[in-house]
Amino acid sequence: MATFTAWKYETAEGAAEARAILKRAAGEGLIKVEDQAVLSWPEGAPRPDVNHGHEDGWRDTGWGALIGGLVGTLFFVPFLGIAAGAAIGAVSSLADDYGVTKDEIEVLKNELAPGTSILLAVTSNGDLDRVGERFHGLKATLVATNLSGAEKRDVEQAIEN
Repeated sequence: MATFTAWKYETAEGAAEARAILKRAAGEGLIKVEDQAVLSWPEGAPRPDVNHGHEDGWRDTGWGALIGGLVGTLFFVPFLGIAAGAAIGAVSSLADDYGVTKDEIEVLKNELAPGTSILLAVTSNGDLDRVGERFHGLKATLVATNLSGAEKRDVEQAIEN
């Protein structure tokens, strides 16, 4: 099963650093990265920067559509006017299909602020302990996920900031 997680970092560079760690872990065969994106909002910038990954085959999956749709809805829809309602409805429906709630989408929107960053990741087949130890000390907060309560606690403990 693919897992969606959104990790907030208290620096604009934190999520990019975490993505590099995640990619190295994938290269070592410890986890499969289905899709990922970094949302970074440098201090003084008028809006966040978005860097959506291009994992092999991501365009063929619903996850790629979900991450792309989330990014668009969170940060670019406000500039689109009337089309915003339809876009939000489509992303909310797609998110529901993957176990991401509307409340979590709203949390994502509210969590990203100037000077912070968020890593959105869809992963599978991960060695939780070995991947988790690579993230120790990065001071991330899990702000959204499709995991159950117990699974969420296991992931947070493995990452232990």
